[in-house]
Amino acid sequence: MAQYGFGSGSMWATTTAGTTNTPARFGALQEASLDFSANVKELYGTYQLPLAVARGTIKVQGKAKYAQIQGRMFNDIYFGATMASGEINTSVDEAGTIPTTPYQVTVANSATWTVDLGVKYTSGTAAQIGTSLVRVASAPATGQYSVTAGVYTFAAADTGLGVAICYNYTTAAVGDVVTMSNQLLGTTPVFTAVLSQVFVTKQITWSMTQCTSSKLSFPTKLEDFAYLELDFSCYCNQANVLGTISVAETS
Repeated sequence: MAQYGFGSGSMWATTTAGTTNTPARFGALQEASLDFSANVKELYGTYQLPLAVARGTIKVQGKAKYAQIQGRMFNDIYFGATMASGEINTSVDEAGTIPTTPYQVTVANSATWTVDLGVKYTSGTAAQIGTSLVRVASAPATGQYSVTAGVYTFAAADTGLGVAICYNYTTAAVGDVVTMSNQLLGTTPVFTAVLSQVFVTKQITWSMTQCTSSKLSFPTKLEDFAYLELDFSCYCNQANVLGTISVAETS
């Protein structure tokens, strides 16, 4: 029976930076590709067709589109930076009502509050509702606010008005944080890649010994999942081996 391919298959990447490295799977893989492109030179004489054709350099490029988000994979295959446990979360439009003196709203995650992302009115006059307030250093007037360590201070004239507050805060229980630092030129995270596809019990497996990523995309879209895209190049290891191709069909 002839061998065919169907579906996106499965794909893994393993960093080569250490001696014991955990493989990372491209979860919910949508599509993947390996493209081999060679430069070809033709030798011509006095006739229209070439006398000889020779192949020069070969470029091997890969692409993967997947949906499962993993911090370790970001770090292993692209950034090669520092990773720590925990999360940086965002509270979007947390509701609050400006009280009487001292006219302060303490957000729910004030203990680990890190970054202010703005405030808008949710009640008041028609002109106020939905309008963003202006941040000031201190002593806010109406339409303004100041913030310190997750405590938001407003103007006395805004007492009783509703607000929606956005901010970042940290949690230590779960997650990963990758710090994207400015590294020296030439810093290149290297990983091995395995792409496997099975159809009617017959399998094809591509194993690439050394890869490095040139592009990582994280696009979002209304009413759709986020599909990450990774572009990478493949090259030979120290033994001058690019990789292997394994198929079930006997030649």
